[in-house]
Amino acid sequence: MERKQESGKQAMPLASWNYKTIAVGAVVVILGFILMAGGGSSDPNIFDESIYDFRHITLAPIVVLIGYAIIGVGIIRKTQN
Repeated sequence: MERKQESGKQAMPLASWNYKTIAVGAVVVILGFILMAGGGSSDPNIFDESIYDFRHITLAPIVVLIGYAIIGVGIIRKTQN
């Protein structure tokens, strides 16, 4: 189904729902990367074990993958205007 063109204007390739979904997915990905950050020691001679906690190793990568899945849905799903 083709989108109707208004007087001389080209139709957007995606609907507004798609762009909003892509934006939400991007925010979730950024949140995942923020969760991955931190946990290091300010002194390079001291090793900090906190980089191996649940948040850095498990939660953050899952959040990033969920964000990429949301972006994929926002790109692939067709919406009707």
